[in-house]
Amino acid sequence: METTPNNSKLLFALNKPKGYLVTRSDDLGRKTVYDLLPQWAYDDGWMPIGRLDLDSKGLLLFTQEGKVGHKLTQPGGCIKVYEIWVRGHVSEEHIAQAIKGVKHKEDILKALVIEKIGIGGAKTKLRVQINEGKNRHIRRLFGVLKDKKFRTSLKVLELKRVNIGSFSLNIESGKWNFLSVEEEKALLLNLH
Repeated sequence: METTPNNSKLLFALNKPKGYLVTRSDDLGRKTVYDLLPQWAYDDGWMPIGRLDLDSKGLLLFTQEGKVGHKLTQPGGCIKVYEIWVRGHVSEEHIAQAIKGVKHKEDILKALVIEKIGIGGAKTKLRVQINEGKNRHIRRLFGVLKDKKFRTSLKVLELKRVNIGSFSLNIESGKWNFLSVEEEKALLLNLH
């Protein structure tokens, strides 16, 4: 493992491409995030903090410290920001509903902040902030909402995590690097 004095000893980041599982191994032989990392990441027990599903991409942090992982994933622990493309016309009413919260099975799913950042045909690009990460949270949240024009559920077509707390994704897809000591301190400083 190559480190410099300015590298975090606790955290590194990966820009996960679509099509990789966030797991140490897969019984079906599918690609995992460890296929993108040096062998020492697997051998030395570096674990992903949280998850991104197979079809999602973007920022994934790794640590060897369970306490750090727990702090970053506990509800209310830190804000995560996603950029998503949604099939359907996302209205101000949809945004208000998603911020208030919607029921999906036993879960109440909601977002803290949603901003429209683009439109392309019958698709809407949004930046979404959440501070908890239930399984497939954003996909399920928007799936509950209906497009009034087409009378179909909204569907998240593309999802990319771009921030975890104060740390922003700035790495090419499929690449990884250590956080700097400053980035680590800024990220961990504001955790509860």
